[in-house]
Amino acid sequence: MNQHILIIDYGSQFTQLIARRIRELGVYAEVIHNNIDKEFINNKIDVGLKGIILSGSHESIDNNDHDTLKKFILEIGIPVLGICYGMQLMANQLGGQVSLSTNREYGEVELIISSPSKLLDGIQVIKNNDDVNILKVLMSHGDTVTKLPDGFKKIAYTNSCPIAGMEDSNRNLYGLQFHPEVTHTILGNKILKRFVKNICQCESNWSMPNYIENTISRIKSEVGDDKVILGLSGGVDSSVAAILIHKAIGEKLTCVFVDHGCMRLNEKKQVEKMFSSYHINIIYKDASDLFFQKLSGIIDPEEKRKIIGAEFINVFQSEANKLGNIKWLAQGTIYPDVIESSNAKNGSSKVIKSHHNVGGLPEKMNLKLLEPLKYLFKDEVRKIGLELGISPEMIFRHPFPGPGLAVRIIGEVKPEFVKILQGADNIFIQELRNNLNQLTGKSWYDSVSQAFAVFLPIKSVGVMGDHRTYEYVIVLRAVNTLDFMTANWSKIPDDLLSKISSRIINEIPGVNRVVYDISNKPPATIEWE
Repeated sequence: MNQHILIIDYGSQFTQLIARRIRELGVYAEVIHNNIDKEFINNKIDVGLKGIILSGSHESIDNNDHDTLKKFILEIGIPVLGICYGMQLMANQLGGQVSLSTNREYGEVELIISSPSKLLDGIQVIKNNDDVNILKVLMSHGDTVTKLPDGFKKIAYTNSCPIAGMEDSNRNLYGLQFHPEVTHTILGNKILKRFVKNICQCESNWSMPNYIENTISRIKSEVGDDKVILGLSGGVDSSVAAILIHKAIGEKLTCVFVDHGCMRLNEKKQVEKMFSSYHINIIYKDASDLFFQKLSGIIDPEEKRKIIGAEFINVFQSEANKLGNIKWLAQGTIYPDVIESSNAKNGSSKVIKSHHNVGGLPEKMNLKLLEPLKYLFKDEVRKIGLELGISPEMIFRHPFPGPGLAVRIIGEVKPEFVKILQGADNIFIQELRNNLNQLTGKSWYDSVSQAFAVFLPIKSVGVMGDHRTYEYVIVLRAVNTLDFMTANWSKIPDDLLSKISSRIINEIPGVNRVVYDISNKPPATIEWE
């Protein structure tokens, strides 16, 4: 394994961002749950572990077992960086003191760098009126370190947090109360780079071409002459996985496309077109009637997700049984899925919404799992797709939830609601693709991170051709984000929104009102359900 950084996860919503930021530096980073032992760390050191980062958490020091930070981690001799809760754990474990802050900090604040340090030296900061070094950072904490452990010095503070950074350079131990991994922290990437490159002395040797070559070789070796089946949704992850596996084993791969009735308009045709040149075996199964029957009367979004996931398993299993002699199940699982599944099992993070996945299939079908993308983030999957020659139009499609339009229809899912939403969503995306954003020089579709329509099962009064109407409402949603952890609503021009609204109302029977969602994340989520 290459030189790498290990991130010990305590349940922060930002843990994945730490790994992504480090990988952007060309260094492999891996996230692991905090229930590890010394043998695990020693084995990692043997294969190139160069540094450890302790993540933040939704927990408080007072409400948690401090033994989750094993002291051997701080004594093993490689650099350790504690972020937010990770800094508090480090201070507590080494004899410092952590207390509930009288002034909690949530949001952007001004950090004052108070003394030279290996971690923050060389970071360009601004000067305030008093000629003091200032760095704008994101804070999110209620506890704070109030007494430094022996051997540490304070390297930064804020007006509300007397110790916002600490280090013991002799032992290569560092702590930051703020979050350098988020974009709201100015120069946060440079701070992580300083830790990874200067302190841990990692080289940049993590790249997508190398990953493709190594993965194809590994798939050939593992699968041999066995047959593989893959659930193909038409999304980026499963599509890239299919093409990557096909390059390794050719016709021994069969994909199954299950239409649960809540796909985007003409999704099956798009999948057929995209894969026509790859000569991959694909079975197309229309199970929409079954799914609509199972979803009848269901309102709760979590229940809708679970029903679709369970029925997908049943349909997929039926198709696999028809093929016979299948030994492997391939999935487009990516690293965030792995991390979130691990956290859910270990209880280290809060559940916002469930993710549709086919992870239950191997247990039911007695198949071995093949997940060639399971250690990659979405941006890395897209890079692999481009390296494999997949069209940019496909690779940069906006995210689409596994349950599809079922969670973009508020309340019960009915075929007539799906038809309305498919048409409205298609018009929205068409117009975003066909209109230029003058500021970016790209289409509005490529200028926003995600855009889609939502169906509201409420009716409002309207007037068309001097006649009263009483019809449904469509919500348009578009956001800009770097990491999908936070997002701002996109300021699409009024004239374009007006054109989209007019087309939807005139072309989609059953709709007489269109509204635009101007909620940020947080407090809203990007999807409505």
